[in-house]
Amino acid sequence: MSARQWARDLGMGAKFAVTGGREAWVRVLLTAVGVGLGVALLLLTTAIPSALASRGDRERSRNDMTYTSVVHKKSDRTLLVGTADTTYREQDVRGRVLRPEGAQAPLPPGVKEFPAVGEMVVSPALDRLLKSSGGKLLRERLPYRVAGTIADTGLSDPHELAFYAGIKDLKATTQTTGRIERIDSFGSSDASSEKMDPVLLLLVLIVFVVLLMPVGVFVAAAVRFGGERRDRRLAALRLVGADGRMTRRIAAGEALAGAVVGLVFGAGFFLIGRQVAGMITLFRMSVFPSDLNPAPALAALVAVAVPAAAVAVTLFALRGVVIEPLGVVRTARPSRRRLWWRLLLPLGGLAMLYPMIGQGRTNGDFNQYLVIGGVMLLLVGITALLPWVVEAVVNRLNSGGVAWQLAIRRLQLSSGTAARMVNGIAVAVAGAIALQMLFAGVEGDYTKANKNDLSRAQMSVTVPDGIPMSGVVQQMSATKGVTHTTALFRSDVGDGRNEPEHQVTMTVGDCAALREAAKLPSCKDGDIFAVENAKWDSNTPNMDEPGTKLYIDPSYGSSLKGKELAWTVPKSIRTADSREDPSGDERGGFLFTPGALPEKAESTLTGTVFLQLDESVPDVREYVRNSAAKIDPLAAPDTWTATTQSARFTSIRTGLSVGATCVLILIGASLLVSQLEQLRERKKLLSSLVAFGTRRRTLSLSVLWQTAIPIALGLLLASIVGLTLGTVLLKMTSTSVGVDWASVLSMTGIGAGVVVLVTLLSLPPLIRLMRPDGLRTE
Repeated sequence: MSARQWARDLGMGAKFAVTGGREAWVRVLLTAVGVGLGVALLLLTTAIPSALASRGDRERSRNDMTYTSVVHKKSDRTLLVGTADTTYREQDVRGRVLRPEGAQAPLPPGVKEFPAVGEMVVSPALDRLLKSSGGKLLRERLPYRVAGTIADTGLSDPHELAFYAGIKDLKATTQTTGRIERIDSFGSSDASSEKMDPVLLLLVLIVFVVLLMPVGVFVAAAVRFGGERRDRRLAALRLVGADGRMTRRIAAGEALAGAVVGLVFGAGFFLIGRQVAGMITLFRMSVFPSDLNPAPALAALVAVAVPAAAVAVTLFALRGVVIEPLGVVRTARPSRRRLWWRLLLPLGGLAMLYPMIGQGRTNGDFNQYLVIGGVMLLLVGITALLPWVVEAVVNRLNSGGVAWQLAIRRLQLSSGTAARMVNGIAVAVAGAIALQMLFAGVEGDYTKANKNDLSRAQMSVTVPDGIPMSGVVQQMSATKGVTHTTALFRSDVGDGRNEPEHQVTMTVGDCAALREAAKLPSCKDGDIFAVENAKWDSNTPNMDEPGTKLYIDPSYGSSLKGKELAWTVPKSIRTADSREDPSGDERGGFLFTPGALPEKAESTLTGTVFLQLDESVPDVREYVRNSAAKIDPLAAPDTWTATTQSARFTSIRTGLSVGATCVLILIGASLLVSQLEQLRERKKLLSSLVAFGTRRRTLSLSVLWQTAIPIALGLLLASIVGLTLGTVLLKMTSTSVGVDWASVLSMTGIGAGVVVLVTLLSLPPLIRLMRPDGLRTE
């Protein structure tokens, strides 16, 4: 068969699709909408690398915390930057305080000019929050006048909360403190080169496959809309002389036309969705519309693959259909489906995954081709097995009411059409169950239990050095919702002025506070204790002999030389046993009560205040953060939690949640289009039944049963395949197999809920179709 003949027949089919009158146009429109929704999501997927790269570039361009040993001397080109990050009602706020040291100091990206002392420039999202009624407590924390906004080039996403504030008293106290830096430029040129854990790479691969497979299934189903009416039209072509192969190519041409129009629709949906993406936030994630630029090569692949798939799916679907001049044999009872070849797909997927069982994270990366191929075959196996399952079950269902009988008879005649509607939701649910099992299984490896004792404190506030102890304790104790404070201040003590050989910690607090860090025999103001048995501390016994000359805050650089304070261990020093403080640390070295603190030593202390809260007070943590900001803009409040999770693991899970939300929206929209197409196909049948006196309630129930039975069977099959895939993936990661049945039921419940919602939305058009005038024919 020549390429010219193929092109001519495909072109003839496309012409029939666009010039066949209202009926043909409706079918093309339905196909285009279904394909377009899938194409839009595929284009969105191809744009993700671009969005992530742009986000990373902006974050690196504004980087100002170097955490390096590079010392920048004060000059006309340097800038002092302090980290003033905060949190407001679970939303992170990126904050920086600035003091330029010369006329040529570097400007932060997105900022036109430095804010004056007492002013700040803010992101548009923060500006909106501060002006809203819900931003009252945050306005109290940021006592600066808004003097401008940060441009997009200085923000990671359109909904980021960020500010740059100008303050007067900002000093670089050390070479690089991690809180205050002296820099001569913003930005870092190198992206993080840290190698990702093999299990996390596996998670990323599975997430992409699981999210994209339902899209492919829906696109394949969309190009088959209106198949029964199309086949009857093809019989007319056989009557005027076309052979069987030519009619199949013409049918493929009709599907090709719908797919091409679907590409146009998909591009339009994508452009609309890209603009909408800049206005919404999903799971704390948002993007600038300009960042969503599909990679040209991947977009071209989508543009070629979708029409090609439309042709291939149509030819495959017609392989067992005999189109004769007087009709289509498919209207007769079809032959029973064979099971053996359908089992080959999931078995082949298991065979591809089997060699990686037990590999874990210690034997290198998983073979990405075997992973992708194996998971795809298992999920595609659902689409192959489901028609057989539906046929096998409905052929054994007979007795029941009128609505049940109508539904069962319809399913017996066209079980393949019913299964196609369910395929996408079944694939999505199976993938979700497997991913949920994998996430739950490996979560413990990326979740670390914190040492914090939540029964002794629920927050802590770290205060920079030089802040008076009494003022800190008074301010935090007076905060609304704070029931108890424990203030422990610290510095270092060494056996030499500059870079001492031995060094220990010096902790300062009143007797009640010191008892939170050590077991004291007795205590009064003016006492000093030596803790000799603290974990990780072996230097105290070398330094606590009475009469030993030591130095508080010893120097580690020529720029700080001379600031150390000499101190001699007194004869009255006593020993104490160590005890974990509320943060879980053991403090060795020396314990000072305020009355024993040498003169001028208070200016060397950095304080941590542990806070017990009354959780019944609304916004109690916001009051704590506001009090900390009044003490010093660089004070760092920290909310304690029982566990801490890996940032990469959390970001992958967040990406899955965002992607799953998009896929669910696609599933619902595509199912609705598919349901409307099915109702349109049965318009005359429904009208005939109504004309003969069948109650609308009976017909509505029959449509509901026609949807419910395949959905139930599809979700059951999806659960079996999902549990199997999840078990294999857990064994691949060398993780014990466990099933969270609550999650499995929730995944299947979400899938069923989407179908119920679609069914309810399709009831109004169903009622309109159940009218006798539907028998009218032009």
